[in-house]
Amino acid sequence: MPTVLVVDDSATDRGLAGGLLAKDDDTTVTFASNGREAMTSVESARPDVIVCDLQMPEMNGLELVELMRQNYPSVPVILMTARGSEEIASEALRKGAAGYVPKVALGQNLRPAVRRLMADAEADRLHSRLMHSLVQDECEFHLHNDPELFDPLVGHVQQMLRCLPLGSEAERLRVSIALRNALWIAHAHGNLEVPISLEMDDDAFLAAVGQRSGADPWQDRSLSVRVSLSRDEFVVDLSHEGSGIDISSLPVNLQEEAVDHAWLGRCVLLSSVMDDVACEEQGRTLRLLRKAVLDDEDHIELG
Repeated sequence: MPTVLVVDDSATDRGLAGGLLAKDDDTTVTFASNGREAMTSVESARPDVIVCDLQMPEMNGLELVELMRQNYPSVPVILMTARGSEEIASEALRKGAAGYVPKVALGQNLRPAVRRLMADAEADRLHSRLMHSLVQDECEFHLHNDPELFDPLVGHVQQMLRCLPLGSEAERLRVSIALRNALWIAHAHGNLEVPISLEMDDDAFLAAVGQRSGADPWQDRSLSVRVSLSRDEFVVDLSHEGSGIDISSLPVNLQEEAVDHAWLGRCVLLSSVMDDVACEEQGRTLRLLRKAVLDDEDHIELG
């Protein structure tokens, strides 16, 4: 049975997050009141996922993310953020957090985020020996207007990523999550042409996606996904059949706006995980690049 460790100095917020996660009968929830207590708990019984408040005394969420990445890189961390902490949350993503959920949206987003992360972690354990032996691979998919195919595709690519040195298992999960986010961006803002507009709240965004998914001309469009993977880098080209994604319409204060617009959070994680994200062909192709992370033993001197 998977275990989630909830870390928060507020007993009220701890109870709220724990209560939401405990609704899943197959999940065990444990608690810690601060980062130091959390590290002690991890040393005695390693959890599958950590859900952590960002702002805490003694050791904040960012410091906990850094320690976990150093000592327990296979355990992913999801942050719970309060309004006004978007800049620190963005830094935590760069430091190795698997994602974040604004506290104002815990009821809607926490359980799905944790369940997706657990599913990714379980999938990542399968076929690992074979994928470590992969040297180079290229593949191309043509997906009809069906987001249900996103998870199987991400799972397939996640196994391929075993051949790419990324420094930790948690980082492999983050790259996989970023790919899923990119697929949704190409689907919603590309094929379905849902505008990137702050006037659209989360309910309006989901309503627009649902309406256009079954209407002309959007329902007959497809995504082309081209993956190129080697021991040096991971490159994905996502091409849609819409009019083009206008990235200039993204707000300058993206992290701050993502608190009230959860659909914008996909863009935040994407730019935090990938080495390069580019819109090409007048916004009809989204290209992602992630390079290998080489330690001292991996470097080869050229004479």
